[in-house]
Formats: sequence, structure tokens, C-alpha cells
Amino acid sequence: MSDNVVHLHKTTEPPVESATVDTPPTVLTIVPDAPPAPPVPLWVRSGRAVKRAVTHERTRSAGRAAVRHGLYTFNGGRIVARRTWDGRTGSRYERMIRAAEAAGNLEAAEEWEERLQRFRAARHHRRMDLLHSPVDAAKGVAVGAGMSVGVLVALGIVMALNSGQAGDVITPLSATIDFIALLIRIVQVVWGPLISIGPFLALLALWAVGRKQHAAPQWALPANVRSGEGEPITPSIVVKALRDLGVPALARAIKEMGDAGASMLGPITIAGCGVEVDVTLPSGVSTNEVQSKRRKLAENLTRHEHEVFITIPQAARTVRLWIADSGALDEPIGPSPLVTDETLTANYKTGRAPWGQDLRGDAAELSVYQRHLLVTGLSNQGKTAALRALALWLALDRSVQFWIADLKGIGDWAMFDGIAQVLIEGPSDEHVIQATEMVEDAVEEMNRRIEERRQDPAVVFEPLIVLVDEAQLAFMCPVVGEDKRPYGGSKATSRYFMAVRKLHNQGRAVDVLMWQGTQDPTDQNLPKVVREGAHTRASLVLGTESQARMALGDKAVDGGAAPNLLRQGLDKGTLVVASDGITIPTGQSSITVRTHFIDDDPAAEIAERAKALRNGVATLHAIDRDEERDALADVAAVIGDTARLRTDEVLKRLHALDTAVYREWNNGRLKRLLEEHGEEPKKSHGVMVVRRDDVARALANRDTDGSASASQ
Repeated sequence: MSDNVVHLHKTTEPPVESATVDTPPTVLTIVPDAPPAPPVPLWVRSGRAVKRAVTHERTRSAGRAAVRHGLYTFNGGRIVARRTWDGRTGSRYERMIRAAEAAGNLEAAEEWEERLQRFRAARHHRRMDLLHSPVDAAKGVAVGAGMSVGVLVALGIVMALNSGQAGDVITPLSATIDFIALLIRIVQVVWGPLISIGPFLALLALWAVGRKQHAAPQWALPANVRSGEGEPITPSIVVKALRDLGVPALARAIKEMGDAGASMLGPITIAGCGVEVDVTLPSGVSTNEVQSKRRKLAENLTRHEHEVFITIPQAARTVRLWIADSGALDEPIGPSPLVTDETLTANYKTGRAPWGQDLRGDAAELSVYQRHLLVTGLSNQGKTAALRALALWLALDRSVQFWIADLKGIGDWAMFDGIAQVLIEGPSDEHVIQATEMVEDAVEEMNRRIEERRQDPAVVFEPLIVLVDEAQLAFMCPVVGEDKRPYGGSKATSRYFMAVRKLHNQGRAVDVLMWQGTQDPTDQNLPKVVREGAHTRASLVLGTESQARMALGDKAVDGGAAPNLLRQGLDKGTLVVASDGITIPTGQSSITVRTHFIDDDPAAEIAERAKALRNGVATLHAIDRDEERDALADVAAVIGDTARLRTDEVLKRLHALDTAVYREWNNGRLKRLLEEHGEEPKKSHGVMVVRRDDVARALANRDTDGSASASQ
């Protein structure tokens, strides 16, 4: 019915009705014409016009210009008066004395006191000289005038003798009098206009002084000066930025200081792509009041928020400001030494991984020796790249073993095929289960090493790095095993959680280390016990301060670490690191590192160099608990392309291949296996070894015997 309603305006003729057989009746509604809008009152229109004129950009610009130039002149007069007063009195020295006393620097106060005394003594001598100067000046003028007249008369006599005219005697004297009269007439002509324009010239001079010092409010300055982009950091700029921070006690203390706050600042030193300065806050101002106003402080310093870092050094009531050069942090850092130096090697115990650069531009190198590692951050911010850069460096140490589970499964760790003993790649629940079992095998390996260490305290183990990327998938896995224990979760029944916890508790003692990379940390996908167990904790950009505390700990965040203030997408690869394995400036609890990015192709080249250092590693891509192992084939696999391998090395590789099966194997068990197939270990240079050709022959003989038995 609503579709057949027609609204018509009122007219003089009635509408003509028409209907068809199939068309439903149309309802005609007569709508009278709307009355004309009442005229807008004159005062309203005038008000709107005035508002438009007042708020127009040209009007605002003209107003700013008028205020700016007026204040240039007024404040220029204040500056000149202050300089004149300082030059004529000892007020400057008195201000410095008060500032030194307030800072507790008595030696500086005594030095300024001596300067003040010397200034007063010199001023006294000048005043005493002025008492005698009028008499001396009068005597000097009389003597000078007499000598001048005598010289002119003598010159006239010479001229008279030369010309023979007696009137030439006074010619030089009369010429001099005429010249003096001319000067007087010039002064009389110029004096009137000079008196008229003199004040304007004085005002112009004061305006020039104020303009040079930008002696006007920030909002009234020109746009190019108001932005201040890239302006060098000076003590006056830092003090002014602190004064305008909005902390009443701080602003009041700066105004009361005789040196206008200069004593608060330490030396401004160049630090990489920026400068660094320590600020000692006055009594009544706490460091967290400055920390909480980081954005306002950065803007007062004409910088962006991410270009100013505030940390807390050891000195009480002190904040350390690092201020980047404008735009410097947006410039990329150089390539990794792993890419540029093909001769670079690694040492797990004594070496340091070239991870990137700190904000000062110095190399940031990390020691991984007996340190569990946790790298976290939002998705697609460079977490895997930062973790992989450390693993690639460590792979250049041939003694280090890797068990890797990449739960993203898109090939980020594919280059470790042939380096890692175990490489699991995939995001499914099945891959999470395999990763959990891999970590549980690492716990068994840790226990075996601990038992062996008890029997022989001098035994040395090869480092084992157990690495799980995208570990949040493991913690949040919903699958429950046949034993009714969940694989994920953060309770004591969780298999992955308990395995990681055990490694954190005892693994470092026998060089079994847990490395994890995880996204967006929460209590659900990164339990507190696990994150607190990592010795090296690093975080990329995060969303909130609570996440930053989860990633780095309360101590680091309270000390100024703020990964939540990094820029998502723009600060890719920038890590905030809390660790004793990296050099951190004294008094700080964390350091910001811009990591080197190693792309897939260079990473593959580095991996090839690592493989060349190793004797061929057979990488296991899945852990199958149900399949019965072929021990002889496993021995052949772990030997790889190596001509001969020590028996203890063969046993270690077998154990890495499947801890559950080869946990109890020893030299005797390996010897029996080979003897069963007509071979046995032999000695090479006094060391028992297993030869590749012997194992291949044993496999061939076994296959031949099996085929013959089948044919019979």
C-alpha cells in the first residue's frame, strides 16, 4: 500500500484520477506548499560575517604578525636592558654563585666569588680614574689647542715668506675656522631630522635583537621557525622544554634558579645519531613525572615521540635523555657482518652474535652462552628475522646442535635443513604435537646429560638449541593426548608448558637451551613462569604497557623500556632487549637495538657456509612415535657423507634423532648392531670410528640376505 501513495502539492485544478484493471488503487495525498523560511536577522548575519573575518587564516596570520613584531621590540628592549645591567654590575657572577651553591659545587662557587671580586676591584679603579679625568682632559684640550694654533700660524708665516704677502700669515687659521663653521652648519641641518628618526632607529635596533632571539610566544612565530624541525639541541632548548613540560614544581624551580636551570644539565654529548644528556631534577620532582610526559617533552624539543628516549641512570633524581637527530631513526642500518664477511665464524662460549646497532650507532652484540631466549612482539614486525639472525650466526659453530620447530610453516627456517637434527615446519595441531614431543625429548636429553655429569663432572657436552618459533600456538593448542593430558595450556598438566619449564630450570647447566619466539604476549599464550625463565628477553613493538611488562619484566619497564611506544610498521626489527648478555649502558636495565635484516637468499648462503663446516647432518622432519626404527639405516643416515665418524659422535647423533629409542645406547650396543651384519667399529689413530663404507656394505648384505630369504 505504501508503494502506491503519491504526494501532490496543492494546485488550482484537482488531479485527474485514472485506473487500470491490474493496477491497485493509488492513494492521493494533498501536501500544501512549505511556507517560505523567515529572513535571517541582520545581527545574526553580521555576527557570522565578523566570525568568518576573525577566524580567516589571513586575519590570524596578520594577528600573529602584529603580536610577533610588537613582542620582538618589547622583549628586545628587555634583552638589551638585561645585557647592559649584567655588563655594568656583578649580577651575572651572583647568579652563577647561587647556582653553584644550589648544585653543591663549592669549588665553582668560590671561583665565581673570586671573579666577582676582581670585577668589583676593576670597576672601582675605573670610577676613581673618572674623578681626575675632567681636569686632565681640560689640560689636554688647552695644550692641544695651543699647539694647533701655533702650527697654523707657523704654516702661515712660511706661506707669507714664500708669497711676499703679509696677509697669508692668517690664511691657514681662517681656513680652519671656516671648516669648523661648515661642520656646525651641517650638524644644524641634520640634527632636526636625526632627533625625529632617532627613536625609530632605536626601536628598529631593539626589534632586530628580539627577532634574532625569537623573543615571542611559540604560536606567534613564523611557520618555519615554529616547527623547528631538525633544530640542534642546546642547553637552553633542553631547559625550556623541561620548563614547559607541565610539571608545576619543575617550572617553579627553574624560574627560581639563578642560572635559569643550566645547573640541572650535564654535558650534552654526541651519541650515535643523536645526543645524550643527564638531567638532575630539583627537589620535589620525581623521575616518573618526566617519563610520563615523553610525547610532550619530544614535541618541546621539536622531535617526534619515537626520537626521544628517557631512561633512569643510577644517580638519584636523574633522567637520561637520548635525543635523535631529526629523521635519523628512519634511515636503515647497514647489512649484517654475516652477509658482508664470509670468513666470519662463531663461538658459542666466548663469541657474541652481531645482532644490529644500538641507538648510538655502536654495534650491538649478544652472548648466547647458557642463556635461554625469548623474543616477542606483534605480528609481522621482524620477530622471526631477529631470531633467525642469531641462529645463523650460531650455526657457524660446528659444535652446536639445533632442534627447530617452525609453527608458522612458510619456509622461514628451510635453510636449516642439513644443519638442524630436527626441523618441524607447519601450523597444524599435528605439528604442535610434534613440537611438544621434540621439547620433551630435549628434557630427556637434559636428564641424560645431568646423570652423565654426576658420574663424570669433567664431561663437556655439545650445546643443544631447542627453538620453537610461533610458540603461542603450542601454549594455546586445544588437543588432549591419550593420557588425558593437554598439549597446550599453562597448568601443571600441560605437556608443552611443563617441558619448557623443566628446560628453564636445569637446561643451562648442561647446555640445553630453550629459544622461543611468540606473538602478542598474554597470560594465556605466554605464561608468567615461562617468560620469567628466559635470561635474554627481547621485544619488538607491542600494543600496551602491560604487554611490555609481560615481555621484558617490571624492572626493565620501570627503568624506561617501552616497546609499546615503538611505531608499528615503521620500527620493524627494532628490539628492546633486557639481558646480561649484551652491553647495556651503566644504570640502565635495557637497551634498544635496531637489528640487521638478513633476507632469505643471503640467509641460505650463510646456511651453506655452516653446512660446509659440518660433516653432513641428516635432518629429521617429523617425529614418528609408532614406526619401529631401522637402527642400521639410522646409523647410515647420521654418518651421511662423512668417510668415518667417531663412535661417540654417532651415538650423540642417534640420540638426537630419537631420544626415546636411543636413550640407553652405548658403544657396546652399537658394536653389537654392526657385528650382527658382519661389520664392527675399527680404530683410526687410536680412536674407535664407524666407517661409512662398512655401514653401506652391511646394509647391502642385509638387503641381499633379505631378498634371498624371500626367494627361498
